[in-house]
Amino acid sequence: GSRMSLLWFLLTAPVLLTASSPVYNPNNGTVPLVIWHGMGDSCCNPISMGAIKKMVEEEIPNIYVHSLMIGKNVVQDTENGFFLDVNEQVSMVCSRLAQDPKLKAGYNAMGFSQGAQFLRAVAQRCDTPPMKILISVGGQHQGVYGLPRCPGESSPVCDFIRKMLNSGAYSDIVQKHLVQAQYWHDPLNDNLYRNYSLFLADINQERGINETYKKNLQRLEKFVMVKFLQDSVVDPVESEWFGFLKTGQAKETETLQESATNQI
Repeated sequence: GSRMSLLWFLLTAPVLLTASSPVYNPNNGTVPLVIWHGMGDSCCNPISMGAIKKMVEEEIPNIYVHSLMIGKNVVQDTENGFFLDVNEQVSMVCSRLAQDPKLKAGYNAMGFSQGAQFLRAVAQRCDTPPMKILISVGGQHQGVYGLPRCPGESSPVCDFIRKMLNSGAYSDIVQKHLVQAQYWHDPLNDNLYRNYSLFLADINQERGINETYKKNLQRLEKFVMVKFLQDSVVDPVESEWFGFLKTGQAKETETLQESATNQI
């Protein structure tokens, strides 16, 4: 319904999918699109990413769409969205994109849910090939502090994840083996988060400024963040626009402009 209408608008808006500067492009002037799915999903699910890929291809003739599969098949792809170290996933994607000749002149990227912050990490860490536009659809750029609802068949997995997060999100074993722990942001334990978050605290420059990350992110022509007005998966929903809970409590939120994280 409304989500598909929004996606249709984003994908067909010429500003997002035609190159604003002349680049070598084998695809009739359309910039290729890379998609990274969200938690509990896969690259090729016919009712989610598969449908979006098809919709893009129908709306934009001759476009090359690369929907990322993390693993050798759809089952692995879905499982890796829960259990494969995010830094390893980002590294795998960086090398895969660099090896794809159709992307060498640059590409646009669209990430859904956790796939959005993972693609931001790709933009910050890997400048070849260049990402031009990043569209974040319900991404969690300041992380999450709660897993209120998990999509579809993933509910038992989410119950397990919730237990692990509650038992010690920043312990070494949970950080290394649980994707959601790597963007778990506990406002009541800010020092633990800054020091032991293996992924989010790094890409959000919480432990010091990485000038390469900053420079690479500033190279994006556009960074579009879509926040859903009713989102039952992301908590707090402000994270979709880079806002979060104020440090030291778990009720009041603040925007990116009000927070200390605006030097990313």
